Amino acid sequence: EVMQEIIDEGIPKEIEQQYQDNMKWIKEAGKHKMVVGSQARILYSDQRGRVALAVRFNQAISRGEMNGTIVISRDHHDVSGTDSPFRETSNIYDGSAVTADMAVQNCIGDAFRGATWVALHNGGGVGWGEVMNGGFGLVLDGSDGAEERARRMLNWDVSNGVARRAWSGNDNAQSTIKRAMEVDHKLKITVANKVENKELIDQLKF
Repeated sequence: EVMQEIIDEGIPKEIEQQYQDNMKWIKEAGKHKMVVGSQARILYSDQRGRVALAVRFNQAISRGEMNGTIVISRDHHDVSGTDSPFRETSNIYDGSAVTADMAVQNCIGDAFRGATWVALHNGGGVGWGEVMNGGFGLVLDGSDGAEERARRMLNWDVSNGVARRAWSGNDNAQSTIKRAMEVDHKLKITVANKVENKELIDQLKF
């Protein structure tokens, strides 16, 4: 119902299929026997969807619809948690793809915004020395505080990476961060200006 409500409120055409896929995955999740690790459920969604799902999970605990607590996290393939010029940040073309600032900022930013725990580590997928990962765990216990932390932290967790890509000139990231600022008027991101004269870029000496 959370996914459908967001679709009904209106979303860009380019991400509607993602929401449809997520709804199908959720509805059919019970049919599949999970065999990986702790059998945690993995679902990819945009910033709006993540916050909405986290809030709904927390409300379900508060109302007694679910027992215990829920821990949410994300994969290192995500938009904001990993610096890896050979995979996750390979679409950043401003020369900063080889730095590890995004993962570090993400880890520290999540910590200050209410993550239950954070992790900063090297390696994963492409090998040691080739990638830096920043991760988090967020416990939802049904409290008002947990809902506030989820809103605050998850919005940062996604916007950090989207802003980084927007600054590097990624068209999709630029339109995405503009939508995020329309939803959250407290979010202020400097939008990059494109160089219209391609000859100026060609004349640059690196």
